[in-house]
Amino acid sequence: MELSSGQKGLLVFGGAFVAVGLVMTTVVFPFWNLIREDVYEEVVVLSNTDGVCYADTADDTPKTISGCEAAPGDTITIKFGRGLAWATVVDP
Repeated sequence: MELSSGQKGLLVFGGAFVAVGLVMTTVVFPFWNLIREDVYEEVVVLSNTDGVCYADTADDTPKTISGCEAAPGDTITIKFGRGLAWATVVDP
C-alpha cells in the first residue's frame, strides 16, 4: 500500500504533534505541578486587615487567609497547597 504525499505529510505532522506534546508534558509543564499536596497546619495570626489574615508557616511562605475572623495572636488551623501563598481556615 503506497501512501500519497498528503497522507505522508499528515503522518509527519501527527508524529511531530505527538513528540511536541510529550516534551511539553514531561519537561516544560509537568502535570503533577497541577496537583498540589494539601497541608494542614496550626498557625498564629500575625495581622487581620478587613477579614484578610496573614500568617507564617513552616514552609517559610507567608500565607494570605481570606474570610478570616481571627484576631492577631489567635491560633487557627489552615489548609493550603504546598508552595502556595494563600490558605483557607478549617475547623479543628
